[in-house]
Amino acid sequence: MDQHGDTAPPPRPVDALIVVDLQTAFVTGGGAVPGAARLVDRTADLIARARQGGALLVHLQNDGPPGAEDEPHTPGWELHHPVRLGPREIVLRKPYDDGFRETPLGGVLADAGVRAVAVCGVMSEMCVQATARTALERGYRVVVPHDAHATQDVPAAPGISGVVPAATVSRVAAYALGSDAEVTVPAAGVTFTAPAGAH
Repeated sequence: MDQHGDTAPPPRPVDALIVVDLQTAFVTGGGAVPGAARLVDRTADLIARARQGGALLVHLQNDGPPGAEDEPHTPGWELHHPVRLGPREIVLRKPYDDGFRETPLGGVLADAGVRAVAVCGVMSEMCVQATARTALERGYRVVVPHDAHATQDVPAAPGISGVVPAATVSRVAAYALGSDAEVTVPAAGVTFTAPAGAH
């Protein structure tokens, strides 16, 4: 059975973790995604284990437009999880959904010798999916743990559909990556190792 099936084997270790837009505006207060507390818990665990395993850890930070809840240098823009900057842990600001577009992410992964990435964060159908898709296109093995990414409900649209629950949106967004992405693995099932280029 392929990696979308329930009997897929546990994934091999990944050597990089990309934490997408885990910013205060999206996980606290009135603008928080549904299940934000669970998301924070799962991503904190992934971050801790990535550090312990020596994996490359990349925090992506979205620069929203003026007036947005993630406008740079506003409280909502700040990363929610503490960062330990160093050779294997960095922050990259990004202007677009895709974390590779007009950022050094591609070079950072290549220079480190990364071969497999886990992608977590928000929003499932936007920045998480866009970043994971480009990683796939660049030949990386990609794991998107099903309980470590989230989004908002899609509001009802008269004549189109009722409200689409956030959990459904997240699941569809992951499956839309195709059979090459590993999307049924829980966060607890992701394991980490140091990338080949790490010293």
